[in-house]
Amino acid sequence: MKTSFILSVATAIRDTILNNESTLESLDRAIGDGDHYINMKRGAGAIVDMQAELESLSPDAALNKIGLKLLSTIGGASGPLLASFFMGMAKALKDSGDESVPTYAAAFAAGVDLIRQRGKADIGEKTMLDVLIPVANQFKALAAANANVKEICTALIDTAEQGMLATKDLIATKGRAAGLGERAIGHIDPGAKSCQLMITAVCQQRLHSKN
Repeated sequence: MKTSFILSVATAIRDTILNNESTLESLDRAIGDGDHYINMKRGAGAIVDMQAELESLSPDAALNKIGLKLLSTIGGASGPLLASFFMGMAKALKDSGDESVPTYAAAFAAGVDLIRQRGKADIGEKTMLDVLIPVANQFKALAAANANVKEICTALIDTAEQGMLATKDLIATKGRAAGLGERAIGHIDPGAKSCQLMITAVCQQRLHSKN
């Protein structure tokens, strides 16, 4: 993975967030605070605006700088959580010193684990982790099995969608929706949806990239 790929992914994520405004706002109105789309739009736009200062950095340095930017840009709970992901992934890449697929899978998992620790949440609680944890596990398993890029990307897109859809039948025990009890059943978690959209955007970008 090169920094140029990170920059292309940033634009793809920004575009997919903008293109799904109505979906994210509808989900958040149902069980959230109503600001999820605005926060995601602000964060995605801020990363795209950083391209000039990121392009000369190594991938790990670029990811760390993105994390710091999100920490100061996105409001609510999403900012610190997403910042933790990027900074955790950056540290893992820097510490490993190689560019193998298993290393990227481990770095992704490290970022997800920081979200889990910071949010004091886990899978099954109707949060973004219902997408991120299964994707991280699948990514590590496929990387260990020497799966090719197409196999990995296709599987991760499917896993992200399954995780996102699974939140519909869960009772929320974390975040704003936790106060709704059983009334949250029947609604997809907006954070899970945005993560599914971003993972799909990244995988699709990778399938069409040689970086």
